Amino acid sequence: MLQSAPRFSTARIAFAGIPLLALALSACAKNKGELVVDDGVGVTALRSACPAVGIPDYTGDVTLFSAPDRTDAGAIDVTATMTNLRSTCDDQGDAAKIYTIASFDVLATRTDVRGARRVQLPYFSTVIRAGNNIVAKRVGTVTLDFADGQARASAHAQAGSYVDRSEATLSRDIKDKLNRKRKAGDTDAAIDPLAQPEVRSAISKASFELLVGFALDQKQLAYNVTR
Repeated sequence: MLQSAPRFSTARIAFAGIPLLALALSACAKNKGELVVDDGVGVTALRSACPAVGIPDYTGDVTLFSAPDRTDAGAIDVTATMTNLRSTCDDQGDAAKIYTIASFDVLATRTDVRGARRVQLPYFSTVIRAGNNIVAKRVGTVTLDFADGQARASAHAQAGSYVDRSEATLSRDIKDKLNRKRKAGDTDAAIDPLAQPEVRSAISKASFELLVGFALDQKQLAYNVTR
């Protein structure tokens, strides 16, 4: 499963004391999965037990300044961006836990190109269940090495997560409600099974996300939100 992760807003959570606004998700691209809406109602959809992977809004970029009390363009020291987010996951086995790896590149630019320089940037990875429940979180570091006279540097990093297969799999009862054949003339033929509260709730509880982003402090996050 290799798919660049698009970004779109879904929720608000707090990570390490920092409110992460508008979480971004990416559907896990697969050609196999659980059928959640049957052909009988005119729509076919697949879901995977693999977590969706994405970058929360405002956490995919970080800016370092040459002075702690300045945030103007003249004080910008280093800027870095996460890109090429991809995920690898296989939910077709029978292992009790499903392992996912999210990999990404970091592209950085510095304003002062004198001398070789190493810059280390912390990033987080967190597993979310049902849109807003944090079940795991970690912090890693990506290292960027600027050569003497060079303004640009890049690095590759990754984060992994485990999800319990039983918690990410729909129950037989819910599957039956979703997959039951419906024919024209049936009293519920035009009713979307996903509109049933118990079905929506079950799908939400079985849905996980692996989110990664720079571990920003309050000032860095505020700068990203307001710039």
